[in-house]
Amino acid sequence: MAKERMLQFVTLKREMPEKRPANLRAQDFHEIYREFAEQKATEQASRCSQCGVPYCQSHCPLHNNIPDWLRMTAEGRLQEAYELSQSTNTFPEICGRICPQDRLCEGNCVIEQSGHGTVTIGSVEKYITDTAWENGWVKPVKPAVERTETVAIIGAGPGGLAAADMLRRKGVQVTVYDRYDRAGGLLTYGIPGFKLEKPVVMQRIEQLEASGVQFVMNCKVGEDLSFDAIRGQHDAVLIATGVYKMRCVGGPGSGAQGIVQALDYLTASNRKSFGDEVEAYDSGALNAMGKRVVVIGGGDTAMDCVRTAIRQGAVSVKCLYRRDKANMPGSQRETQNAEEEGVEFVWLSAPKGFTGGASVEGVMVQRMRLGAPDASGRQTPEVIEGADYVEPADLVVTALGFEPEELPTLWGVPELAVTRWGTIKADFRSHATSLPGVFAAGDIVRGASLVVWAIRDGREAADAIMDYLAQPASVAAE
Repeated sequence: MAKERMLQFVTLKREMPEKRPANLRAQDFHEIYREFAEQKATEQASRCSQCGVPYCQSHCPLHNNIPDWLRMTAEGRLQEAYELSQSTNTFPEICGRICPQDRLCEGNCVIEQSGHGTVTIGSVEKYITDTAWENGWVKPVKPAVERTETVAIIGAGPGGLAAADMLRRKGVQVTVYDRYDRAGGLLTYGIPGFKLEKPVVMQRIEQLEASGVQFVMNCKVGEDLSFDAIRGQHDAVLIATGVYKMRCVGGPGSGAQGIVQALDYLTASNRKSFGDEVEAYDSGALNAMGKRVVVIGGGDTAMDCVRTAIRQGAVSVKCLYRRDKANMPGSQRETQNAEEEGVEFVWLSAPKGFTGGASVEGVMVQRMRLGAPDASGRQTPEVIEGADYVEPADLVVTALGFEPEELPTLWGVPELAVTRWGTIKADFRSHATSLPGVFAAGDIVRGASLVVWAIRDGREAADAIMDYLAQPASVAAE
């Protein structure tokens, strides 16, 4: 019945209010949606085969007990399903929305592999946790015993927040330092609101604050506060800064106005959604309204940019990627969403420069073909000589991925060891760095990756920090 009412609402929502049946007024939409969502969640959860080898669980970085909380959902035991989900995943409401399930749990569902369509695990996870928030099942952390030890976490992204949650559950005093004015990292400013609604992130931040986590915002380590000062004030430090340095596009004209980086573009849009004053957005510098937009890149960040540009009212949106669709690094589901929304993908194409002088007017595009495989087995793009052309553009967004900042230099700690890629060198089990009592987790260790991996790293690092705090002072100082 809820499905029929939902379809009626969608069909009639554009008609004049006086033509709508009373039971289909806008204020009733939430009630109808919840009923519909409950039916769909129960239906999907009941499809789980409870197979002997749960590939969905083994392919989840957090090893969530997916079959069991699906069974509980099918049986109507939603609070138990939430508690089980929360036991292994600090932010199930976030993972249910933004995890690339098609590459992880859902892509390895036995039902999917048998050709009958996957169980929509992500949407069920989202439904369970949204229900938990609505019913007040999500409570602030109240540790059984408060401890005197303090831990500093640098970075309020998913890895740092996951560690903060786990440490507070053990009674440790936690202070989180972050450069931005709001916590959440890329969850807040990097991922568009149509994928991850910002109130969903903010309610989790508020829950952590109510649990006793202290946040020091607008704090640039190395400028506003030295790393050594933070280290001296706390018994242990976790570095969870993520990677924010974006790769740049070179070539003639690359300094022209209208060529912007993806993170700047997405941050402006997200800030606007919070109601902030964003001069660059209002001036049109970081706003796609009425423009021909070209996005360069093929990952999930590029998909966020093209879909944001569509919503901002761009005249056209094209995505240039140097390989073909089969070799896209981003989620195939996101690519499909973008195509359905009107984005045009220009495969086997790469920029070699820009036209237009002071302001960009076009992208000089090189046509590519896939050549011999490299050491990883992936075919290498090769330039097709004489096949260049110009793609008209008023706004070019570069989304070529993220690199780590030079933290030892920025923070004045040359003894902090890094890899040849610039990521922090940390033990893969304990997350310990070259500095005693200093740990690192998330993208700053593994490079740009998924939110779910950052959550896993943060939880593991919290366990390692607890082991470190339990050591005698003489051992911990070594």
